[in-house]
Amino acid sequence: MSTPSLLRTIGIRACAAAGLALVSAAALAHPGHEQGLSGGMFAAGLLHPLTGADHLLAMLAVGMWAALSHADIRQAIRTPASFLCLLLLGALAGIAGFGPPAVEPFIMASLLVLGLLLASRIAMPGWMGAALVGFFALFHGAAHGAELPAGHSAAAFIAGFMLSTLALHLIGLAGGFALKHRAPWLARLAGAGIAAYGVALFAGAA
Repeated sequence: MSTPSLLRTIGIRACAAAGLALVSAAALAHPGHEQGLSGGMFAAGLLHPLTGADHLLAMLAVGMWAALSHADIRQAIRTPASFLCLLLLGALAGIAGFGPPAVEPFIMASLLVLGLLLASRIAMPGWMGAALVGFFALFHGAAHGAELPAGHSAAAFIAGFMLSTLALHLIGLAGGFALKHRAPWLARLAGAGIAAYGVALFAGAA
């Protein structure tokens, strides 16, 4: 399979995964996170972003939006890099008990905003996009940190969810670049679905 065909396949599968996650969790007011403690804290951290549709969709959206709003990978990578850095900072704050207020509403808002950015393909100056996703990453990180099971290794848990987050960003980037010129409507559809999920979470929490 040629590289363009492979990228296109990855992109379509990434959008399909986002859609399946959206559908599977649509009935929940707030998605839960199943801690795989039997596999150790690294495995629990690795699975954590994958077992909550809020985190999973936001992280895919960051990668896809970065790809759609930048000309090349060197420019696009700054956006998810900012998310990763602030995610770590937020997690450390959450573990220490100093997380920001209104974590859940801001996580819901991140889905709405990132979904709309993806659906509309709005481009921002690099620093502005990085600052925006970094702001939301603080709240996602605080949620991760606050959900660390008591008495367990924070380092292994953090390493796990940071690695998962990086993988989701890379899948989003690959999907975004693959769909950018071939099937942009799929990316817009994914963004609209993510934004709709954010609205559904707000409605469920009201």
